[in-house]
Amino acid sequence: MSRSIKLDQIDPEEQLLVRLAWACEIEGMTQAEAADRFGITRLRVNKALSEARRRGILRVSVDSVFAAAADLEWQLERRFRLLRAVVVPCPADGASVTPLVSAGLGAHLGDLLKDKRLTRFGMSWGNTLNLATRHMQPLDRPDLEVVSIMGGVSRGSDVNGYEITTRLADLCNAEHSFFTAPLYAGSAESQGLFLDQDVIKEMLGKIRSCGAIALATGDLDSSLLVRDALPADIDPAELKARGGVGDITGHILNAEGDLIDHPLNQRVIGMSLDDMSRIDNVILAAGGVHKVPIIAASLKRGFVDTLVTDENTATALLQRVAD
Repeated sequence: MSRSIKLDQIDPEEQLLVRLAWACEIEGMTQAEAADRFGITRLRVNKALSEARRRGILRVSVDSVFAAAADLEWQLERRFRLLRAVVVPCPADGASVTPLVSAGLGAHLGDLLKDKRLTRFGMSWGNTLNLATRHMQPLDRPDLEVVSIMGGVSRGSDVNGYEITTRLADLCNAEHSFFTAPLYAGSAESQGLFLDQDVIKEMLGKIRSCGAIALATGDLDSSLLVRDALPADIDPAELKARGGVGDITGHILNAEGDLIDHPLNQRVIGMSLDDMSRIDNVILAAGGVHKVPIIAASLKRGFVDTLVTDENTATALLQRVAD
């Protein structure tokens, strides 16, 4: 509906802003075409469109199930200084959070691994990473090496790092190598003996040279770590009593992102969290509000560059840091 002007004069500045907004957003003109039409520079068009948005003359409405997720991506990136955030919509069924986050991770990895500047990629283990490989199209990257970055568990399953690394390498027609060590040593002393082994030193050097790595995480209630990987002498309740909220590659963190004071953290065989902070792109994929404390702790620690999660978890993360 047209609106009547209340003054006996025309504001030429606002009129130009509206003309440019209409030309570019409604008629589909490029900024260069609009500049030619109105006899101004392209820079002037660009500034005019920004001013039209600032004044509320030009408003964009995005009507899609993905709209809220897109907004949250930008908020997460700004708040946590991330390289990239990937947020998937909330599922109607809460049980579908992990499959949806896995699909988001799979699509992201499909794009990332096409980049031939990336020649070594590290893969953790967990259900989210396992399912992500089911959502990827095959690539031809014989120049790529996929590396498992965590020690394994004795129980064979699809979520073990060895199987996930092999599957991803096969999808990419890439080379692959394993970190052939247990996740935990029997004691801090035996961890030192493991880390002094030449084969372990060589493999850790390879992991540290990865251009990007993908991680999953879990809480200390029903996660893969608790179910399949904790040593028999460790009680999860004791880790929680020390302030633990979850794990990253077997390291137990508190809510502030610090390692808890517990001997288990001196038994991890693998890269340290400081090692991770020196990798260009650490991708953390995790969804579900029960994981908010450990995701927030990881973000506070500062080693995460890319976060893949769901709408509810993203909202809870932003609310947590706002409180």
